[in-house]
Amino acid sequence: MTPRAVLSWAAVALLGAVAWGVLALGRGEEISAVWLVAAALGSYAIAYRFYSRFIVRRVLKPDDRRATPAERLEDGVDFHPTDRRVLLGHHFAAIAGAGPLVGPVLAAQMGYLPGTLWIVAGVIFAGAVQDMVVLFLSMRRDGKSLGQMARDEIGRAGGAAALIAVFAIMIILLGVLALVVVNALAHSPWGTFSVAMTIPIALFMGFWMHRIRPGRVVETSLIGVALLLLAIVGGRWVQESSLAHVFTLSPETLVFCLIGYGFVASVLPVWMLLAPRDYLSTFMKIGTIALLAVGVVVAAPALRADAVSDFASSGTGPVFAGALFPFLFITIACGALSGFHALVASGTTPKLIQKESQVRMIGYGAMLMESFVAIMALIAAATLEPGLYYAMNAPAGLLGTTAESASHAVADLGFAITPDQLTHAAKAVEEQTLIARSGGAPTLAVGMSEIFSGLFGGAAMKAFWYHFAIMFEALFILTTVDAGTRVGRFMLQDMLGNVWKPIGRVNWKPGIWLCSGLVVAAWGYFLYTGATDPLGGINQLFPLFGIANQLLAAVALTVCTTVLIKSGRLRWAWITGVPLAWVVAVTFTAGWQKIFSDDPKVGFFAQRARYTDAIDAGQVLPPAKTLDDMHTVVTNSTVDGVLIALFLLLVAVVIVNAAVVCVRAVRSPDPLPTTEAPYAASRIEVPEQVAEPLAGARS
Repeated sequence: MTPRAVLSWAAVALLGAVAWGVLALGRGEEISAVWLVAAALGSYAIAYRFYSRFIVRRVLKPDDRRATPAERLEDGVDFHPTDRRVLLGHHFAAIAGAGPLVGPVLAAQMGYLPGTLWIVAGVIFAGAVQDMVVLFLSMRRDGKSLGQMARDEIGRAGGAAALIAVFAIMIILLGVLALVVVNALAHSPWGTFSVAMTIPIALFMGFWMHRIRPGRVVETSLIGVALLLLAIVGGRWVQESSLAHVFTLSPETLVFCLIGYGFVASVLPVWMLLAPRDYLSTFMKIGTIALLAVGVVVAAPALRADAVSDFASSGTGPVFAGALFPFLFITIACGALSGFHALVASGTTPKLIQKESQVRMIGYGAMLMESFVAIMALIAAATLEPGLYYAMNAPAGLLGTTAESASHAVADLGFAITPDQLTHAAKAVEEQTLIARSGGAPTLAVGMSEIFSGLFGGAAMKAFWYHFAIMFEALFILTTVDAGTRVGRFMLQDMLGNVWKPIGRVNWKPGIWLCSGLVVAAWGYFLYTGATDPLGGINQLFPLFGIANQLLAAVALTVCTTVLIKSGRLRWAWITGVPLAWVVAVTFTAGWQKIFSDDPKVGFFAQRARYTDAIDAGQVLPPAKTLDDMHTVVTNSTVDGVLIALFLLLVAVVIVNAAVVCVRAVRSPDPLPTTEAPYAASRIEVPEQVAEPLAGARS
């Protein structure tokens, strides 16, 4: 490094250290959110420049002279060499769903400091590492899915357990994400119109970039962004016009629209719809988050949440029950470490990447971008008045239905907000009420509207920015649903291909249609039932979302660690082994408490016992409204408890089988065989500045 570079990076490190010091040591005085932004960005910059480069140079050793699956197996449907900028957009849009938006908002109950520490440290040492290594390993194995890699590299027992666990969890995650989209777009003509218009815009971009003006990425991007902005502005016009009823859809109608879209996005050539739509959505996502960051820097709002709240140790928080360890890490999920990302990194992305050296920018870089989204979501929640935050996120059973009852309930929690303030806050964003608007999404929208209105338009624009944020959240999450459906199809093809080889061929049309149909039917069933029954369908499985997602990360990191040891890289196994140990400790502790805790707010079977006793006494407890609902809650608690136990057992089988393989590999004088595809020379040329300086050494 040159002296100038050394000084530049020293300045970045110093700024980050000062920001962290202010956040960690500040007590009692007002702390600006700007320090949180500085701490995060400084840490991300150093991690990408040094830690990710270290892993790529010393451990992965990519070779740009080697043909990737996108080049060797190109079929124009799933395998297609894609410009790194478009692929970065696709990958980021595919992994960035509800988690980085909603999880940090809910975790603000613990205070802003614990969440910030985990989001930043977790992504640097665990989340981004997992995404990059899984992407590299899948790319070297013809784009195989995570479950199939587990079967190939770990063994039949662990592999079968991984395939079952990964696919089952995948369906739950897709159903939950789709339900968030349905709830955001229901009866919202603005959001529905704007999101719907991204589909024809993406189709236009796909044909423009690959048929009409091949390779003109910048030109296509400019046209696409202009059309996207027009769709957003047009959405508000539609909402206020006579066409509003056309785009005012019920939850049930939206469910069928999502199912149809998911199937089409899964079977069409990836260059035609999926990749350009995700790339287009990335402009909206990154643009909005960047604008939010600018708003924070300019307005410098104060962090009104405590650095560490009393709920962090007591575990009695109204937003979610449980102590900081392990439930903070389960709640934040995607902003720091997400198993779902490993499915995308072993799904669509490894089939599209042009050059091996691009795994660093796409795998590690995209995850840092998502982590920053989580930081901004945490800021949006932490800058709200605590009274409003808890009035929005505490359960309806605690708050009641009126502003007066909510005000009293919040006061009992130790915070203050008057009925007039609650009424005014709802009126400012043109909502009938903000009381008990739990789930995180409405809170994020209110926080974003506060920051944006301080930058553009003042209080008169709060309603505009609030509804813009709701539409933004729906667009943010929908890209995860379409990419996830395609990933689910790959997983099912890999799984069934072990039984009947033709289905395992990703270019066999009947297999593509059959597996796509089965995947959308699976999550579509749970979604429809959940949209029509507040206690049924995916609502029944929603409590499993956080733990199930982190269990996927445990499977992914197990596969990574096993492959590193099998291939003779034992000295570097700590890079994925340490995060694996941490996520296993978190998820198994959380799972144990969910099964065996005697607190009905935490343990599924304790909740079952409480509602069973209430049924015997003829009582109706919230959220149930009738005795039939009470029986449904008992069933849901039983199912959730059994499924958590089953998932923990399956993941334990994977880990134990992997440990046996690792011991065998350590004792063997030669590296054990892996399923890495044979070397083939690449014929693709990319501009010199695209390739990393580290690329070129064959491993």
